[in-house]
Amino acid sequence: MPLIMDCSSATSTTLSRPLLLLADLQDHDHHEKDHNNESSGTTTTTTNININPLTIDWSFLQKQKHIPKDFIWPKRDLPLITNAKEELREPLVDLEGFFKCDEMATRAAAELVRQACSSHGFFQVINHGVDPRLIDLAHQHMESFFKLPTSEKLRARKMPGSPWGYSAAHAERFSSRLPWKETLSFGFHDQDCSVSVVEDYFNSTLGKDFEQTGMVYQMYCEAMMRLSLAIMELLAISLGVDRKYYKEFFEDARSIMRCNYYPPCMQPNLALGTGAHCDPTSLTILHQDQVGGLEVFQNDSWLSVPPLKNAFVINIGDTFMALSNGKYKSCLHRAVVNRYKGRKSLAFFLCPKEDKVVRPPHDLVLGEQTRMYPDFTWSDLLHFTRSFYRADSATLPNFISWLLSSKKPNG
Repeated sequence: MPLIMDCSSATSTTLSRPLLLLADLQDHDHHEKDHNNESSGTTTTTTNININPLTIDWSFLQKQKHIPKDFIWPKRDLPLITNAKEELREPLVDLEGFFKCDEMATRAAAELVRQACSSHGFFQVINHGVDPRLIDLAHQHMESFFKLPTSEKLRARKMPGSPWGYSAAHAERFSSRLPWKETLSFGFHDQDCSVSVVEDYFNSTLGKDFEQTGMVYQMYCEAMMRLSLAIMELLAISLGVDRKYYKEFFEDARSIMRCNYYPPCMQPNLALGTGAHCDPTSLTILHQDQVGGLEVFQNDSWLSVPPLKNAFVINIGDTFMALSNGKYKSCLHRAVVNRYKGRKSLAFFLCPKEDKVVRPPHDLVLGEQTRMYPDFTWSDLLHFTRSFYRADSATLPNFISWLLSSKKPNG
């Protein structure tokens, strides 16, 4: 049967607003009931510094000879020290044909996506329609923010009960295995066209000096949302279901934008920028700088992902794994650090609206013996990861066990 192209749904993600000039210099990481205080298993000299989320000063830490013990990870979690790191070799998914409604090119792209997502849940896209000037601006504003004095960044610090704001090593939630990074997270949705939620966040949190930063990230999130919906359409094609199913499911999404900075680390063999985990969200669109540090687990090995300036990294999360009835794999990944260079990345996490019921399309489970996962809402999974569980490689099965046990009648 020929593939019927719906050109109206394959809109290019180009900018419709004028680009801004940089005028002034300015992770699923989740709440943990600390269940693992293991050391790295080696005799290690550390800096005796008490970690307080309000007093972490990266410029001070980088002048020390040793990292604080709170940042040391168990030996089993750390990368092996080798001279050469094997790279993940995956074909790039070219979206140009999809946006031009080219049936053959779309089928070819969907097949590459199917192979990657069935194996490890990771691929990269090029010719994605996002203006490179906007990407550069987003990186420039991120760099400007993280260069601010600690006291200035803390104006945007995460407050109790809020997922949004600045975090130094997520020390407000974790007490061990701290990630060697700082982040700025904020929410995005575009249901109300009269409200620019990202601009409002920056203006209300950091003031008028960050008005342009808010405008840049508002535009960036809008571009990421358009790209997300295009990829959702391609995922549906690759799974052989109604091409609009996932696109329509996420049209009222409540997503997360996160800026990540991984400072140089004096003992990179003991620390991680982000520990091994699968994102609990649905889809992650990542743009990394040229430093490198992202690694993906495939065929029992950690493989590095070399940065490609004009590509976006795409990885499947736990929620979409459930939406595909387990056919597509949630991507297990981590971020390593290095001694000499800081690393930056922009991560957009596509999430359903909180009350949306997560279930695969009927066509996908038709004729199969069983559903892999019960129905749940994104708010259920979000509550689990923020209140009870630190995201790792087994978040989804542990969440399902928790969900089913919590629904059992008492007694």
